[in-house]
Amino acid sequence: METVILAFESGKSACRIREIIERAGLATCLICRSAAEVKRLVSKQRVSTVICGYKLSDETAEELFQDLPGFCSMLVVAIQSMLEMVESDEIFRLAAPVSRSDLLSAVQTLLQVGRRVEQLARPRRSAEEQALVEGAKGVLMDRHGITEEQAHRLLQRKSMDSGEKLVQTARRIIDGTWSI
Repeated sequence: METVILAFESGKSACRIREIIERAGLATCLICRSAAEVKRLVSKQRVSTVICGYKLSDETAEELFQDLPGFCSMLVVAIQSMLEMVESDEIFRLAAPVSRSDLLSAVQTLLQVGRRVEQLARPRRSAEEQALVEGAKGVLMDRHGITEEQAHRLLQRKSMDSGEKLVQTARRIIDGTWSI
């Protein structure tokens, strides 16, 4: 289950929102009372979703958002007059009082955004796998006197022809068990 940070000056607001989110089975919630606590949790646990009020004990939601890593999304739940003071278009807003269904819908959207950002940020290959591919391209470039781009295309074509993953073909070229 995913984790969401709830950051409100009022413990009562945080508890009500936590109850709604956790009962729906969307996420587990960690409660914070200050922006500093949020920053510590985000860095330690890589939580990508923060739901907060307009103002925390040490800074506003917008100031907090500017200090969070790019993979974090934020939902500010506050009265309309406070929401109008949020200038950033990157911050989601929900006017209080909020209905259960609106809150759950907004949280689902934020969690989907967080998953998508995580997928885009995650490298497709590990450093070891990338080194294998680069090594195989080097072998092909030396052996055939071709450019890196041509070597990459040759490696891709051989991988597709054999039905192997690119990394497997690269490993076989480096090991000398496959000559191209």
